[in-house]
Amino acid sequence: MNIFGTFKLEELKTKFQVKRPWDDVIIFVLNVLIAIPIFIIAHQNLKDPDWVFNLDRILLGIGILALIQLILRLIRTLLIIGIVVYLITLIYGSVFGGYGIVTVFQDYGYMIYSMSENPNPQDLVISKLLPFPNKSQIVRAIDFTNPEVRNFALTATTLHFKDYKGQKEHRKMIQCFAVFKEIRNRWNYVNDPKGQEYIAHASESLIHFSGDCDDHAILMAACIRAVGGTPRLIHTGGHIYPEMLVGKKSDLEAAVFLIKEVLFVQESKNKEIHYHIDERGQIWLNLDYTARYPGGPFMSEEILGALTLQ
Repeated sequence: MNIFGTFKLEELKTKFQVKRPWDDVIIFVLNVLIAIPIFIIAHQNLKDPDWVFNLDRILLGIGILALIQLILRLIRTLLIIGIVVYLITLIYGSVFGGYGIVTVFQDYGYMIYSMSENPNPQDLVISKLLPFPNKSQIVRAIDFTNPEVRNFALTATTLHFKDYKGQKEHRKMIQCFAVFKEIRNRWNYVNDPKGQEYIAHASESLIHFSGDCDDHAILMAACIRAVGGTPRLIHTGGHIYPEMLVGKKSDLEAAVFLIKEVLFVQESKNKEIHYHIDERGQIWLNLDYTARYPGGPFMSEEILGALTLQ
């Protein structure tokens, strides 16, 4: 019985074994195909030590390639089965909306572009901040459920970037960028009445698109929230500006690519992308009216308070 079983196993190996030198060619191709998504996942989830010339990521890639090469050589007799399983996995992801062929190479492109652009992160925002000034008034003023605010935000998404066909998971980000562009194009800075702190509701600011920094931040936050985004306001002592939640590192890489290569090419040319990383590792992109593109330079890097709107 053991002899019969051994004979069947050897017959199976012989049937699926690829002859030289094609087995080495297949191993190399399969190695690259497997290494790319593994490298992307590792890159997105491992902390970036920010080594010069991205040497940490180069060593990570070499290590992954070497490990996969070793494993494939150990199972070279089952290469055909491995190829079939790998292709079925990618095709299944592509057809049913999972992690498929297009997603792999688009994420790879975002990652390489972001590494070459080297966006400009700021220090971690500490969790214990000062009380946010006029917090209750500002929260009431962010009237994102007001029909006029919602309708304006929807109009902005039809005026800008509507025809860009990107990944569906980035649609909300692109629509928030459209809101930023429309408000930025129309905003007129006007001081508060002398000796008073006037806080305008978002629906009120829609009448003239005028006001000071807190009025702009309130309007931006309300419209971002009206299209499903998560905004927050940053207080720096004499200035308030809005930020939007981007998410994790892979989302930032997509944002950098979209801003600099697709949506705000001229405005962001030769410029850095500025953002904050909070205590939970979430990335927030600057949307200040002083910036001509999302992630523009901070007017002030001092942070005294943060008001997040979930």
